[in-house]
Amino acid sequence: MASFRPTIVLLGADDLQAPGNLAAIEEIADVRRADATDLAAALPGADVLFLWDFFSRSLKDNWGEATEALRWTHVCAAGVDSLLFDDLADSDVVVTNAHGVFDQPIAEFVLASILAHHKQLHVSKQLQREHVWRHREPTRTQGSTALVIGTGGIGRAIARTLRAVGVEVTGAGRRARTDDPDFGTVHTTDDLTDYVGSFDTVVVIAPLTPQTERLIDAGVLSAMRPDAHLVNVGRGALVDEPALIDALQRREIAAASLDVFDTEPLPADSPLWDLPQVAISAHMSGDVLGWRDVLADQFLENLRRYVDANGVDLEGALINVVDKRKGYVAGSA
Repeated sequence: MASFRPTIVLLGADDLQAPGNLAAIEEIADVRRADATDLAAALPGADVLFLWDFFSRSLKDNWGEATEALRWTHVCAAGVDSLLFDDLADSDVVVTNAHGVFDQPIAEFVLASILAHHKQLHVSKQLQREHVWRHREPTRTQGSTALVIGTGGIGRAIARTLRAVGVEVTGAGRRARTDDPDFGTVHTTDDLTDYVGSFDTVVVIAPLTPQTERLIDAGVLSAMRPDAHLVNVGRGALVDEPALIDALQRREIAAASLDVFDTEPLPADSPLWDLPQVAISAHMSGDVLGWRDVLADQFLENLRRYVDANGVDLEGALINVVDKRKGYVAGSA
């Protein structure tokens, strides 16, 4: 039995079951379970915060109750935009995330979205409901072009998956280069309007940061091809939603497959629901069967590393350490 035994606050929610491996976590740590209403009482003296409720912003609201004991916060999500705030970024608290868990599931979802659009599967389903037999000629996916905005782990999995079916993939990120192993060419997002019109499909999977918020704005949308397909599996705020609605209504772009939105659930009065060229899903692109078990096991692995390191030199001991200034895992892009 290790002599170092951390105290963990497990932040959940009423509608969330506890991690399936909670017993294994409790073998090596003292666990205080809390939700947003009682986090303030649970934080004092705890050295680890485990954000099982990964969209919670409760830490910011209760930061004053976090003592100097807090050393490490883990969030069960790839994006950390809902967690990070200035006081946390300025502190010595190490943040880790679920980097890697969602890569391939989201890549498969993007491929499915592209195939559904090219093969007119949504149209076929609607015609089936109407009992209409209408022969059509779908689009070949092989040889089409895709721009993947976001060159981290998920973006790379998307690039590899699309290349496997013959899609010509280009990347867009913070730094331009021509020798990337997964994308070949990567353009800088600063010049997005200069080249976005060259692609059949535009996939958005960049981390949400102050620099990327509303990255896909009216200017970018107007620069896209009129037959282009926008796929957003990143964060809703990466896209200027009113500008997107306007572009779709004006048919400035052909289609959008949207898994994320500014407000979730998507309000019932949103025009997006009724636009025939829009495919809507409920922020589920990475949530394949068994995903919560994978998230729990990933935290347990990091917890064991934390215990073995006696809570010291965490950036060297833990995996998936987030650069709190950039908003993603260092080295993932």
